[in-house]
Amino acid sequence: MDIGVLSVIIFLPMIVAFLLLITPLGTAGTRNVAFGISLSIFFLACYVYTQFQPNGYFQFREYHEWIKSYGIFYSLGIDGFSLVILMLIATLIPCAYLLLWNNNRSKSYWISMLLIQAGISGTLFSLDLILFYFFWEAMLLPVFMIIGLYGSGNRIFSTLKMTIYTIMGSLLMFVSILYLGVQYYYEFATWSFEINDLMQLTTLKFDQKLFLFLGFMAAFAIKIPLFPFHSWLLQAYSNAPTGGVFLLSAIMAKLGVYALVRFVFPLFPELVVMYAPILVGIGLFGLIYFGIAALSQTNVKKMLAYSSASHLGFITAGMLTLNTHGMVGSVYLIIAHAMSTGGIFLLVGMMERNLGIRSLSELGGIASKAPLFTIYFAIMMFCIVGIPGTNGFVGELLIILGIFKFNPFLGVIAALSVIVGASYMLWLFQKVALGSSNSDVSQMVDLDWKEALGLLPLAVLIVAMGVYPEYFIAKIEPTIHYYLTMILHIGN
Repeated sequence: MDIGVLSVIIFLPMIVAFLLLITPLGTAGTRNVAFGISLSIFFLACYVYTQFQPNGYFQFREYHEWIKSYGIFYSLGIDGFSLVILMLIATLIPCAYLLLWNNNRSKSYWISMLLIQAGISGTLFSLDLILFYFFWEAMLLPVFMIIGLYGSGNRIFSTLKMTIYTIMGSLLMFVSILYLGVQYYYEFATWSFEINDLMQLTTLKFDQKLFLFLGFMAAFAIKIPLFPFHSWLLQAYSNAPTGGVFLLSAIMAKLGVYALVRFVFPLFPELVVMYAPILVGIGLFGLIYFGIAALSQTNVKKMLAYSSASHLGFITAGMLTLNTHGMVGSVYLIIAHAMSTGGIFLLVGMMERNLGIRSLSELGGIASKAPLFTIYFAIMMFCIVGIPGTNGFVGELLIILGIFKFNPFLGVIAALSVIVGASYMLWLFQKVALGSSNSDVSQMVDLDWKEALGLLPLAVLIVAMGVYPEYFIAKIEPTIHYYLTMILHIGN
């Protein structure tokens, strides 16, 4: 069969990973090859981005038989939403390699990174629900390996807890997928799990739709995570190695929001509209709850874990406003948050490698020891806070406008709640970079050229997307209009 560019993006890192597994190449060589593959994926993603025509429809379609007798097909495609997530992943992962370059890890660590990239890409492009579920599960296995083998503290417990939560949510989603496929067979006398086909179902009753809707929502709420499905978060983020927590926070959590829009919106549009006020409320509650929890933390990783969950609640709230401002702002904030939080987690990992401490009370005065480190830390922090001139500001502003349009009372709450995020991030920067320390930070080493180069694209994009957002929004808006008018059948 003909192999398209999306298939190459998926399977190139997977094939190389398996080849590296059986070759005698050492750790450094494996890392170098993996980095080279990530750069190749970046250039392929740039090709897709330049050739993509902004509209609401899927492009670069691939459709091939897989298990034809049961209507399971190898069906891939990309629209404006998945395009920006693709570019985000393709940019972040090579940058992460440069920041992780000097980590003392084994060969399997870098092979797992390749497999994760393959699984994430497959999840992003899949339009057949069985194929999506296959990649959704496949991308988790190497993450569990990275945390379980290379984490710290009670890493086994953290891995098992996250695994159990994820599997339970995924099984509920799998049951819902199978139910939809069987229902399609009853109605049309043929099997299909293609999203466009399942959207044509007309025989489902309200209670059946609600059951299926909750099955999908459970899987995606755990992945994001939304309150109250977050209890795995703290241990996983605290005990994961730098690469693992980077992948969890910067990329995989965002796929939960992406999958919510990709599958729940088209399959259950009336339920999305009906329960949008509740879901917006849950998102805003998570913004405030996790923000206050972050303020109470003395451990850097735990504070950043709650910070990530807080912003993801805000992103989810914006997406469920079901208007152009809120949804475009959510997509924009996904990009901004992934870059800034991912960058800060990588910087904290480097700081931990040098100093071996995570407590805020033991930090301080790093600006005098590592000025380049501090500059990058400040840029990432400004983005999370939403300082004008960063893409974080654009995303937060659009979400707040969208929530105001959705409900003025909730808009006021959203606008005031942003202060919480600013408080803990400014406090974190003050404790880490400024002032004096209660312990010796003389061993802190500034960024080397590879680490500085790895963070440079993120810093440039944070500013470029903040200063000139129209160029980037133009790729997103047509897809959002399509979801609002053609799928949800509401104004924008």
